[in-house]
Amino acid sequence: MLLTAALVFVTDVLARLFGSNLVKRHFHLMLSALVLFGPLLSFWVSKYSIFANSNHYLYRKFLKSTWGWTCIFSGSFTLLLSTSARHPPSLLLRHLSRVGVVGLLWWGSQRILTLLEDAAGTCYEPITPDQDTQGTAFSAQPLLLLHEDQTKASCLRANMVWRGYEVSQDILILCLCCLQLVEEVSVFGRHLAQTKPLQRSSCGPLRFIFLLCVVLLTLWMFLLLCLLAHFPKFPSQQLGGALGYLGWRGLYQGWYRLKPGWGCPGLPEGHFSVTDIQKHSQ
Repeated sequence: MLLTAALVFVTDVLARLFGSNLVKRHFHLMLSALVLFGPLLSFWVSKYSIFANSNHYLYRKFLKSTWGWTCIFSGSFTLLLSTSARHPPSLLLRHLSRVGVVGLLWWGSQRILTLLEDAAGTCYEPITPDQDTQGTAFSAQPLLLLHEDQTKASCLRANMVWRGYEVSQDILILCLCCLQLVEEVSVFGRHLAQTKPLQRSSCGPLRFIFLLCVVLLTLWMFLLLCLLAHFPKFPSQQLGGALGYLGWRGLYQGWYRLKPGWGCPGLPEGHFSVTDIQKHSQ
């Protein structure tokens, strides 16, 4: 009973927080400021910090599977919320399709950015100059032998040097997942407000998965801050953040605001549209 009461209290507070206009309208501004000014923290953080190691457990286990974790938790929350609201299967699938659309956007962005990086970059092989034939002025800088038939992935696997323009895909997916999680969980407060008092305590699984989504959002924000502070890469990280913002803007502030239907998944607020539910139940 004590754990249940603690879960109810914490989730009620978080639901009011994420459902407030302050978070819904200004979270993207806070995230943008973090991406823009986060690299300035590199002047104060210690290079001996455990998070300055690119092989840290959090980077290896979470950073490369950011979208997978976000898909599991946000999809589970949407599924339980739709089930709790007693949506028909067609409406349930439409709400779940928002997760699939973001996944397709991320998959397409990866492919396009990889092609652009391979086309704009060049692979070099470092060559140590011969100390007997080269002077000291040239021995300080190794020569580079050009390899034009290499992609970025094959070049790095061969322990060679890749030079070219790039966009930080880690920052892109972290920003996109943060913005998506905020959009999806922001409707939980409204769900609790429309639920009868006797039924609020019975939605324990939904409260628990909502809490996990908030924890995951906190973890993504922390990893984003670590990358910006310990591994600053200007302007590739800012470009990645801008693309993540544009993806969220085009979906949640553009396409999803059209008339809901099979051609448009609709906003998360569609969980509470009475006319929309009646339309799909007929």
